[in-house]
Amino acid sequence: MLSSHVDLWQGVPFDCMDLPWRKTHPTLCHWLDEQSLTTLQALKENPSALAEAISDWLPEIAHLQGSGDVPEHAMSSLQCDTHWATGIPGRKWAQIQAFNQALPEDSAGHWLEWCAGKGYLGRVLAASRKGKVTSLEWQKILCDDGQDYAHKHNLDMHFVHGDAFSPDSARLLRECDHAVALHACGDLHVTLLRHSVGSEIKSVSVSPCCYHLIQNPFYQPLSSVAQKSSLTLSRHDLKLPLQETVTAGQTVKNKRFVEVSFRLGFDALQRELNNSDCYLPVPNVQKSLLNEGFSAFCHWAAQQKQIQLPEYVDFDHFQQIGEARFHHVEKMETIRTLFRRPLEMWLVLDRAIYLLENGFDVDVTTFCERALTPRNLFIHARRKG
Repeated sequence: MLSSHVDLWQGVPFDCMDLPWRKTHPTLCHWLDEQSLTTLQALKENPSALAEAISDWLPEIAHLQGSGDVPEHAMSSLQCDTHWATGIPGRKWAQIQAFNQALPEDSAGHWLEWCAGKGYLGRVLAASRKGKVTSLEWQKILCDDGQDYAHKHNLDMHFVHGDAFSPDSARLLRECDHAVALHACGDLHVTLLRHSVGSEIKSVSVSPCCYHLIQNPFYQPLSSVAQKSSLTLSRHDLKLPLQETVTAGQTVKNKRFVEVSFRLGFDALQRELNNSDCYLPVPNVQKSLLNEGFSAFCHWAAQQKQIQLPEYVDFDHFQQIGEARFHHVEKMETIRTLFRRPLEMWLVLDRAIYLLENGFDVDVTTFCERALTPRNLFIHARRKG
């Protein structure tokens, strides 16, 4: 279903001056044209209601939404005292607690914490399970901070300063019983899965994140099933699941409207000046500059892109174009919303089937509520036998 509807979710909305499906889905486009920004934003936050609203034109979408329904993992009663939360942001602490509770309660032995940072997860594993933890991290300053904390609090943790992509990292799995990665990005967690298949490690538990952070320009499927798929996924396509965020407040939405409409308005201006039909991205901007108005933003953006603005520019005209294009982008993003979780499920199932094909029993569940983190999918694999 993802393959048959690529025209609705692939592509870059900022590239488009209008909805690109007017010929293929005219009645859907007409319905989108009638929706206010407020309505579109509300529908983006409620994919089930959105699927129902467009069921007359895309009835199969309701089935696609169901593909994202996975059970919550059976949670253990393990708790880690809050004094171990020192230095850990509150939301991150809650995610770590939930991830720890999703791991088998009777798991013991030697843990490998992949892409450890300061070892926050490893800290909880060492404190709550009384096990030994090896923490791999490539930033030495984070290794040093984590090791200092472990020594100070008598935790059985050993930090390894190393590159997860290095072949040497595979040896760490030979020394451990259970490897874990909480929100390790893209190819980092994929490398752990490959190493797990090539080792004799007993278990691996991963919550994937940032699927687009890959070394190849296009996604390289892991499982034989996914390798036979007709889907071709660019890095841009792989960003789609990450656009599912915890509901933003109205202030954040207002700021987004200003910045995006300014970018689209400047893009319309540069297209006219350069006789171009391609979107021109500009770097991240200090938010304070947005308070100075559209004209100031355009002068800054032109300087960044070495574009000479003419002496007179009708900035009001291009700002209005930018605001109209923002509405078009929101229409496209509203429909793309329906494909975020299904695409993430496709990517997660590719990882799960890869492990299944290589001697593991595998569960795919969630380890926490979406409100805590939209990246709540949990792959838990145990080597057969």
